[in-house]
Amino acid sequence: MSRLAEIKRFVLAEFAPDVRADELADDFDLLDNGVVDSLGLLRLIAWIGERYDIPVDEVDLSPNDFRSVEAVDAFVTTNIPALSQEGSR
Repeated sequence: MSRLAEIKRFVLAEFAPDVRADELADDFDLLDNGVVDSLGLLRLIAWIGERYDIPVDEVDLSPNDFRSVEAVDAFVTTNIPALSQEGSR
């Protein structure tokens, strides 16, 4: 499973369980459309930090980094530890 699909699966399971994966566009604005609220944003950030071993308390965070599944994937790509990136190649 691709990282993008894994992120989408988490978002759907946690915040929109009645929506199928093919119904959620990768660029759909999760924040403006109310899929993820402020507490959900914290939960998403915590999951990303744990799942991808990103020290989220040590990186600059912006709501825009979590606005869509694509944005989350880009954030992970930018902040994932180099050792993990090498292991996934």
